[in-house]
Amino acid sequence: MPILVSLRIVFLSFLLFGGQVHGQKKNFDPYDQEIKGTALSVRMIPIPAGKFVMGGNGSEDEKPAHEVSIDAFWMADKETTWNLYNLFLAREIDQLETDKIKGEEVNADVNAVSGATVPYVDMSFGMGAHGYPAINMTQFAASKFCEWLSAITGNFYRLPTEAEWEYACRAGTQTAYSFGKDETELEDYAWFATNSKEAYHKGGLKKPNPWGLYDMHGNVAEWTLDQYNPKTYNSRKKTHAANPWVKPEKVYPIVIRGGAWTDVAGQLRSSARFYSSKNWKTKDPQIPKSKWWFTDAPFVGFRIVRPYDTPKPEDQALYWKEKH
Repeated sequence: MPILVSLRIVFLSFLLFGGQVHGQKKNFDPYDQEIKGTALSVRMIPIPAGKFVMGGNGSEDEKPAHEVSIDAFWMADKETTWNLYNLFLAREIDQLETDKIKGEEVNADVNAVSGATVPYVDMSFGMGAHGYPAINMTQFAASKFCEWLSAITGNFYRLPTEAEWEYACRAGTQTAYSFGKDETELEDYAWFATNSKEAYHKGGLKKPNPWGLYDMHGNVAEWTLDQYNPKTYNSRKKTHAANPWVKPEKVYPIVIRGGAWTDVAGQLRSSARFYSSKNWKTKDPQIPKSKWWFTDAPFVGFRIVRPYDTPKPEDQALYWKEKH
């Protein structure tokens, strides 16, 4: 059978059977992750496996551009809202009985998941809560939310790696932004310093990227799993990286992506990198300072992913740790 015909058959099988290629059993369709005891859900978008060129010609830490392979995963179409995050803070639904079908990827005791401390001030800073992205949490807190969500749903959720985030943001493009290179179009896709009126906004009000993900540029910057190193890409320039992940060995700095409502256009590029700082706790009066909250990071939130291939149970906790 000619190679092109064979590849076409595989691709059509992937489309027809929802990703059931090479003996995989899960469908690979968009779905809504329902949350027991509530009317809330998270829309999860399938991100196909593929290759892309990571990095760009912006800051030195984005160079050199290099090819990366990424396995398939789902990503939330919007940033995690206060509506969802407050369920994690309250933990009132943990013991609810439900007749909803639970996934089989995670078998964890929700009571064993650490609970976040209740913030002593309004962490939305009065910018809005219902439908607005949750902010000011540490990467550790965002990862614990993922662990909690995994325990109550039975599906495995975590933060994206930096490479997964950029791959999903680009959505098959190689331009500065997922919609092209013309900055004058940015206001159609993003909330940033020019149009935000000094506040974040409800998710999904701007146009999505080509894969149906909203606010990948702007609104709030998003946590990833990776330790930040300005020279990370140098070590990959001679190799083809597959699912790269720079596992954290210390609390700071951690990579955040996407830019925020506080940033100028150039900081919202698909390849732009930024990172966390202990200075984001400057106003925290506690001793020791909270490992759950920042007091000076109203521009940072997160969105969740679910890998198509679920890690083994003994490996799942690696993605929910503070450092490695």
